[in-house]
Amino acid sequence: MTERGAKRLVVLGSTGSVGDQTLAVAADFPDRYRVVGLAAGRNLGKLTDQIRRFRPEIVSVADAKDASALRDRLGADAPRVIGAGAEGLDAVAAHPADFVMAALVGARGLRPTLVAIREGRTIGLANKEVMVTAGALVRREALARNVSLLPVDSEHSAIFQCLSGQRRGDVARLILTASGGPFRTWDEARIARATLGEALNHPNWDMGPKITIDSATLMNKGLEVVEARWLFDVAASEIDVVVHPQSIIHSLVEFVDGSVLAQLGLPDMRSPIAVALAHPERLPLALPRLDLAAVGRFEFETPDTKRFPCLDLAYAALASDEAAPAVLNAANEVAVEAFLAGGIRFPDIAAIDAAVLAAHTARAGSGALRDLGDVAEADAWARARANERVAAATAKEA
Repeated sequence: MTERGAKRLVVLGSTGSVGDQTLAVAADFPDRYRVVGLAAGRNLGKLTDQIRRFRPEIVSVADAKDASALRDRLGADAPRVIGAGAEGLDAVAAHPADFVMAALVGARGLRPTLVAIREGRTIGLANKEVMVTAGALVRREALARNVSLLPVDSEHSAIFQCLSGQRRGDVARLILTASGGPFRTWDEARIARATLGEALNHPNWDMGPKITIDSATLMNKGLEVVEARWLFDVAASEIDVVVHPQSIIHSLVEFVDGSVLAQLGLPDMRSPIAVALAHPERLPLALPRLDLAAVGRFEFETPDTKRFPCLDLAYAALASDEAAPAVLNAANEVAVEAFLAGGIRFPDIAAIDAAVLAAHTARAGSGALRDLGDVAEADAWARARANERVAAATAKEA
């Protein structure tokens, strides 16, 4: 494939962990991928390096002040368009491209991903909150435009690979695997005293801070259950979770005849990124190969939802209404941000999430998500309630 025929690539969240690794994979195959757009936040140093290396046509940053600072940094190397804020993000998402990697963190990834879907782009979906906050809406939009949503989370990529060539009616259940996070073997009392540094010390994966904290609470797995429900159009009752601390089996699919297919590999995000980027082909990645004899054994455990209640909250949200997962996600983002800032204790995250979800379930007027306005209303309501809970928890600790 020549440079002229290279796949045009846009990365939303280019300076984050998945975005950075996406660019690393693309750089290894310069004849196959041409980076045309980058959207980032405030990490201007890393973005500057990325722009100088990949020469995109359009970029976006958090605000106009950052856009001006970036232009000053780059001088003659500045791309033709430097956007800012939500408008700039949407412009990058809509830029002519063949593939858009949606790797923003949190609910702010929803709108630009929908913009890219409406432009007919193939989507690499690393931003699970897109399907968590508006799965029904996003699925409808993608189906209406015949857009492919290719999962990048290792678990959903594994399921995607196991389902390849299979008939939907032959599928009995999806089985997501969880590492168990850094507190898998801790008792409740020790978890209650967990520090930020301990929560960020994931045993297997190198991820951003928000996702790492979600892994420690098992909310990450709960959000993946919600995402799987919409990505693969299955009922919540057809999705199970099993703890697999080696993180070698990334997920499994059970079929009606009792057969189970699993996807295995060393824990490295470049592999699922490459599966999405190259689909339906495979890229010859220069990654360490899986040595089953060296691994020695696989362990499996039932998730302990008493120590890690966030997983059950995700199932409860799916059992409520279409807005409930958006509410849970927003509350969790507020709570995790407060924990990262040192304002609340680790157990407060789950407590705040549970309280806000319960309040949503009890209130009148909740229901279907018809458009982004409904998503925004649910998100804003939940954030306000969660911030009230954070304030109360902070005051209690003071």
